[in-house]
Amino acid sequence: MPIYTRMGDTGQTVTLSGKKVYKDDAQVEAYGSVDELNALLGVAISFTSHDDVLALLRKIQKELFLIGAELAMGKTPAKKINPAHISSLEAEIDKIEEELPRLANFLVPGGSKTASLLHLSRTVCRRAERRVVTLSRKSSINPDIIKYLNRLGDLLFVLARYENRKQRIEELVWEGK
Repeated sequence: MPIYTRMGDTGQTVTLSGKKVYKDDAQVEAYGSVDELNALLGVAISFTSHDDVLALLRKIQKELFLIGAELAMGKTPAKKINPAHISSLEAEIDKIEEELPRLANFLVPGGSKTASLLHLSRTVCRRAERRVVTLSRKSSINPDIIKYLNRLGDLLFVLARYENRKQRIEELVWEGK
């Protein structure tokens, strides 16, 4: 089967549930933003030289596929993302934060290439979260997806800080001037 189907030539697509919608539909925006985040994490993975970060990001990519599938399907009785996924992200955040200096100011995103990509991933994650919230206001979705994306944004922030720390790159503090 060729990669092109010509079905999208009219600005519409078919969701996993078989429903035909416009490509700017809230459902497509939500799972499309999650897909964009997943692709960006793939770029970050290609830059990291730390096996622990690589393994964690690969695990997250697999979970983002679950989220994308759940969002693309629409209403599903089997929720793929659950509180255990959220607890796992929280445990990772807690573990990484133990190795970081306490934060008292806002940070300017940047540093190493990997940290910069993780900061960018964080902002894409926050957008994906907003798109899922928009979808949740018009459709019934698994509320754990919103919690997961919220926690993932936090994790990506601490991972960016962790990458900079491991590479001995000083964080740039925003001084508000």
